[in-house]
Amino acid sequence: MSQNNGNVPVSEVYWSLVAKADKKFSKIRDLPYYERNRYDTYFYKVFKVYTQLWKFQQENRHKLVEAGLKRWEIGDIASRIGQLYFGQYMRTSEASYLSESYIFYEAVLTREYFKDGLLQDLNLANKQLRFFARFLTVCLVLNRREMVYQLVNQLKLLVADCKRTFQDTDFKEWKLVIQEITKFLKVDTAFMNIRPLRYSLTLDLHPDSLPSIANVKRKLKLGDAILCSYHPNEVKFSELTLDNFRMLQCLEWEPSGSFYKSSAIAPTITGTSGQNGGLSGSSRINYSQEISDPTLPPNPRKAVLYRPSITHFLAVLATVCEELPPDGILLLYISASEYVAHSLQPNTMHSNAASTSPSSSACDNITTSSEENISNCPGFHSGGVNLGVKGNGGLNLIYPCDFLPFTRKPLFLVIDSGNSHTFEALNREVKGEPVAMLLSPRSSNGTARSDIQMDKLNEAEKVICSSLNLWGDMLASSDTLHPVWAQVLGDPFLRRLIL
Repeated sequence: MSQNNGNVPVSEVYWSLVAKADKKFSKIRDLPYYERNRYDTYFYKVFKVYTQLWKFQQENRHKLVEAGLKRWEIGDIASRIGQLYFGQYMRTSEASYLSESYIFYEAVLTREYFKDGLLQDLNLANKQLRFFARFLTVCLVLNRREMVYQLVNQLKLLVADCKRTFQDTDFKEWKLVIQEITKFLKVDTAFMNIRPLRYSLTLDLHPDSLPSIANVKRKLKLGDAILCSYHPNEVKFSELTLDNFRMLQCLEWEPSGSFYKSSAIAPTITGTSGQNGGLSGSSRINYSQEISDPTLPPNPRKAVLYRPSITHFLAVLATVCEELPPDGILLLYISASEYVAHSLQPNTMHSNAASTSPSSSACDNITTSSEENISNCPGFHSGGVNLGVKGNGGLNLIYPCDFLPFTRKPLFLVIDSGNSHTFEALNREVKGEPVAMLLSPRSSNGTARSDIQMDKLNEAEKVICSSLNLWGDMLASSDTLHPVWAQVLGDPFLRRLIL
């Protein structure tokens, strides 16, 4: 048996590193995507362990294979590194983490780490299925649609093979996964993606070229965003709803070869195909160069919530507000079905959202769930929005006055609901900062035509671009623009949403 330093067999050192990495991975897997600063140090420690593990198996590959190391075990490590990178992207919104996740997942796919014995081992088949599902999410967010369609086809074939091979096992959940991604791609058509949702420097103004704002006392920039969506039977894939997906895209920089620099530094763990089925940096395709530009500001940090309880929603909101920098503003996006109040709901969350400062406002003085206090909350009688299943005594309802304690910090509220107008009540009861609000119309006249004439579409696109720039100049030069809008018009993402 080959020996390592201190006469310890190489295989023992390797499996000790695997156990250490597994232990740390299990601890961070279920940590929340908010409270980023609190967990940053721990995540770097996990990355360090996986860097050591990956380097060790590369340097001792031959000895480890002789000792019984399987290809799927190498793939399992690479897949987990991809998970780590994607999780860190979801916590920080840094594009480099997303690209590294893609690199590792693509290498696992092209090297077919899980192929050997796939249909002889149910556990191995499930690993490959989970790998497909995770890689699909990464490709959706990265907007690599060709790879998405390739993965969907492979997923369908594998599920069909597994059903024939493992006849005693029910693959109903994987058939549901296929149905979800098929519906998602059908709704999010190619036509919808002709103009990128991300901020594109080929279509939108560079941040340095934005017009100066007249009579603005302070300038706020979008630092954080909370995205939350809930509709019965909504279009989604895994925990990524279509509405959250599109808004997430709207708050990212569009990759463009016209502005990235080729000198981008690769992270410690690199991920393209190397020799012996491994991953190395020598022949990497540097995807991080495609989706990042060191001359641009970082993407706003985003917390994407999937069907949260109201207590969890408010906890995230409070945490993100606490971390907001002095010159930052928080974007809060809610897409949810409307709720119209017909009677009092004594079990709502208003008693837990009370402010601590003295005020004559009913919501500030709530200490109990009494019907009298709840009925005096601004906007209560007009209803709110529903973030969960109906019929549980109002525990999933969000009312305008739930946000009152958080108006001490700058808020940019986007409500996409048939009941969005009820949130206008917020600005009658604010605690410090007027709220910038974009409220959806009560009804929309959308079209879903597939016979679009591309020449007409391109003409319309040019008119829209020139009109947006003109309107932006008019707003920037206006002496009567309300300060709540003037202070955010210099932020490229918020400016585009407003226009």
